[in-house]
Amino acid sequence: MNFQHTYVVIMAGGVGTRFWPFSRQTYPKQFHDVLGIGRTMLQMTFDRMREICPPENVYIVTSQEYYQLTKEQLPMLSDHQILLEPARRNTAPCIAYASYKIAARDPEANIVVTPADHLILKEQEFTNRLKVALTETERNDILVTLGITPTRPDTGYGYIQFNGVGIGEVKKVKEFREKPHLELAQAFLESGDYVWNAGIFVWNARAIRQAFEAHLPALHDAFGEFDQFYSDAEAGALLDLYPLCENISIDNGIMEKAPNVHVVLSDIGWSDLGTWKSLYEVSEQDADGNVVDGHIVTQDTTGCIIKTPKERLVVVEGLHDFIVAEFDNVLLVCPKDKEQKVKNYVALAAQRGVEFV
Repeated sequence: MNFQHTYVVIMAGGVGTRFWPFSRQTYPKQFHDVLGIGRTMLQMTFDRMREICPPENVYIVTSQEYYQLTKEQLPMLSDHQILLEPARRNTAPCIAYASYKIAARDPEANIVVTPADHLILKEQEFTNRLKVALTETERNDILVTLGITPTRPDTGYGYIQFNGVGIGEVKKVKEFREKPHLELAQAFLESGDYVWNAGIFVWNARAIRQAFEAHLPALHDAFGEFDQFYSDAEAGALLDLYPLCENISIDNGIMEKAPNVHVVLSDIGWSDLGTWKSLYEVSEQDADGNVVDGHIVTQDTTGCIIKTPKERLVVVEGLHDFIVAEFDNVLLVCPKDKEQKVKNYVALAAQRGVEFV
């Protein structure tokens, strides 16, 4: 694995609505210290790439409105490493933009693509798994994804089926499967040849360019002919280009169609931290099974996750299995098993004023 030719693309443009009221249009989840450890999700993602590539080879793709947040949290980045999307068009245009820009500077680039807001508890094992994938993509034009060894029949994740054929630890992918119902998820788990789709990818610049050309030719033409990378004209040219990009995920657009997709089986303590309940499950709990972050006093309260501003004393009594979350003048009190309604609450809040979302 060539350290100098390795690059990392961190996707940091999402809003993370299910984490409301912390994750807001103006201040999304990836810019928060969700775990209460003094580092935001974006900073933690950047930190864990230190053994993969030089810091100057890390690129952040985010929305124009999050430039200042990104710059404040990662001040060591130059402006050309912060790629600002003028519109949200899902992950395929985001990845095309970053991959083609990197390839314009380094045609031999070997690229890791990762979301900014995932939790990885086994960081050294994560690094090891990435190095396995990078070693193979350095010498083979293949598309690799990290497949997470499932620990339960989860219906909230997509799955990847693999077979025994492959290149060493890099297994050939049979097919991608959408989020299953519970019985099917149980069957996946019992079969032993399914893993969770974490949305973490590895490929070389040549392979991903070939994949776009074959499966998303309009995006290939748009970014392949783009000649303003690393110039003052880049941002302005993107304003014209981006609205024309198809709104499609990299999974639907390429990974589910390409014949050269492989997976590296990975047990890395991964969670997408997509919901309050998922944060509760990975956080340290007190003797009453509560996860608390803030200046909080509890009485007769069990199984709750409570996250409030540290400058405010909060007293909670008589709640069991609830979410209590406050940020920027919005307070959420909701049963943990109703967390899927959070998006509905966001819609209701939007009707009352944009400052709430």
